[in-house]
Amino acid sequence: MADFGGSELDAFRAEARDWLEANFPKSLANSDIAMIPGGEKPTGDALTWKQRMADKGWGAPTWPTQYGGGGLSGPQARVLQQEMDRIGAYNPVAGMGTSMFGPTLLEYGTEDQKQRHIPPIVRGELRWCQGYSEPGAGSDLASLQTKCEDKGDHWSVNGQKIWTSGAQYADWCFCLVRTDTSKKHEGISFVLINMRQPGVEVRPIKLIAGSSPFCETFFTDARVEKNDMVGPLNGGWTIGKRLLQHERSGQGGGRMMAGPNVVELAKRYVGLDEKGRIADPDLRMRIARNAMDAKAHALTLKRVVDEAKGNLNPSATTSIMKNSGTWIGQEKAELTIEIMGHQGLGWDGDAFSKEERNAVRTWLSGKATTIFGGSQEIQSNIVSKRILGLPDTTQNG
Repeated sequence: MADFGGSELDAFRAEARDWLEANFPKSLANSDIAMIPGGEKPTGDALTWKQRMADKGWGAPTWPTQYGGGGLSGPQARVLQQEMDRIGAYNPVAGMGTSMFGPTLLEYGTEDQKQRHIPPIVRGELRWCQGYSEPGAGSDLASLQTKCEDKGDHWSVNGQKIWTSGAQYADWCFCLVRTDTSKKHEGISFVLINMRQPGVEVRPIKLIAGSSPFCETFFTDARVEKNDMVGPLNGGWTIGKRLLQHERSGQGGGRMMAGPNVVELAKRYVGLDEKGRIADPDLRMRIARNAMDAKAHALTLKRVVDEAKGNLNPSATTSIMKNSGTWIGQEKAELTIEIMGHQGLGWDGDAFSKEERNAVRTWLSGKATTIFGGSQEIQSNIVSKRILGLPDTTQNG
């Protein structure tokens, strides 16, 4: 679709605003549903909103209409997001299917694979999880050992994955498996595994923040149909890396830096001096620095998007944005806890507000953001090689 500007983009903004005003249930404005994915199916207004967005295709706004997507241009999709933010609306079909797997399948999948898997993602009917890391293959992902064997009319998968986000809720898993033990990177394939079969066992891992977003996943003779291998046999490493670019693109956006307004929090918890400033000058300086870093990150992200007009796919710059966004998010969580003082360390009970209990959980769970999706060190290696052109010192990423 053409890149719109000027009056055409203004006309689309009016169209999007009118549609959202007519279709987004006001009861869901600024809802926690957008922040806390879980196993429960939506009901009531949440289900209505999901169905309306699915019918419109705007849950995957830039995907082709032939697969149920919105068919919007990049600028139109950004306008749609701005209008959703304005009224506190959220994407009810957001998840690994829309942010990671779908864009990758649109680029590498066969027409049959796109027709079978993309429309259910757009409609929010199926949930996906990622089978990458293993107990012995984390940052060195290419060392993975989960084995996939040819059984004639299907593939058989045996092995273990770790940190499988949302596996306990997922219907399908996009998975990297070893199909050739004589080679490292060139012996990996990319397959799609139905999670609702006897050969799949999922064990949620309870984290320090109290939730269980990650899981151990065990495959025992799990069946993969022949037409659910994406790309060529032993060609999965290229596809797997491309998907990681999409994942890091999402991690480098505003999601990792979301949270309470720390300036307003400081005014409430710390107080103001005689000039109306946050009373603690050192804290005031660090809040300002975090705000400047966040603004610089946002402007850099906008520049990257503008420079990539006409290309909806992410590049190696996602590694820069991933590191930057997660660092800033962690620093903001630290500031939030510090501002709240002992009230920011409450876990349960009436002595602490919901905002205070959420703050400590956000702080704890946020420690993982600089590790998952590729650690800081892996991103720095990618930046050094693919952006700065420094000598190759690693084959990972």
